Amino acid sequence: MEKKTLTPSRLTPHASRVCMPDMQTTRDTRKIPISKVGVKDISYPIVVMDKNKSIQHTVARVNMYVDLPHHFKGTHMSRFIEILNSYREEIALDKMETILERMKEKLGAGSAHLEIEFPYFIEKSAPVSHAKSLMEYTCEFIATLSTAFDFVLGIKIPVTSLCPCSKELSRYGAHNQRSIITVRVRYREFIWIEDLIEIIEGCGSSPVFSLLKREDEKFVTEQAFENPKFVEDIVREATQKLLAMENITWFAVEAENFESIHKHSAYAAIERDKR
Repeated sequence: MEKKTLTPSRLTPHASRVCMPDMQTTRDTRKIPISKVGVKDISYPIVVMDKNKSIQHTVARVNMYVDLPHHFKGTHMSRFIEILNSYREEIALDKMETILERMKEKLGAGSAHLEIEFPYFIEKSAPVSHAKSLMEYTCEFIATLSTAFDFVLGIKIPVTSLCPCSKELSRYGAHNQRSIITVRVRYREFIWIEDLIEIIEGCGSSPVFSLLKREDEKFVTEQAFENPKFVEDIVREATQKLLAMENITWFAVEAENFESIHKHSAYAAIERDKR
């Protein structure tokens, strides 16, 4: 009688699971724990609270990690995606701690980490013509759960900066460039993304807009010329404003000028713990 062999197509799903070893749970003898292990750069839809329109749907890049004890060879990478899928349509700020708790439980971890970076859009009006357009800001939620829940809100805010030195030395005009102010905060009570952007945006020489008419371009160019700022000025002014906000317990602010007359960027950063 011809001997039949089982091919993958003849195996039932149950038989496949029974036959497959779980390599991740095998013992590792090197006695080296891993602080973070997981998956990075997952593209996924999320929901963000919008001050003017209640909610905003956007697409984020998601990183998910847990710690790994020294005696396990690896973690179960597929479980991260399963957890993410189980919260479909619910990936929002108020679900962050719940998702982290689920990660710890399902992966048997002592700590869990979730990083979500996403584009956020705000309708802005040009300063003179009041022409409306959508302005994009890169935002991030950084959350960790070990013994306690920790959350950081981050925003990258583009501004114009005009060089005080160039203005002082030059007979005509002054060099200016686009700058990025990155602010990260911990807070006691909820902070609107829009409010934090408005506060920090004022620390540059002039705001940046998606749409400007000629009269608007004249206005922002002259505004920047009358308001020159070094990167040092930008982070110091941002620090003054953040220190005055009683709701904020910790912050880090940095400014990078993408110089128009230099090959390099100019950079400055300040971090403060207010607790």
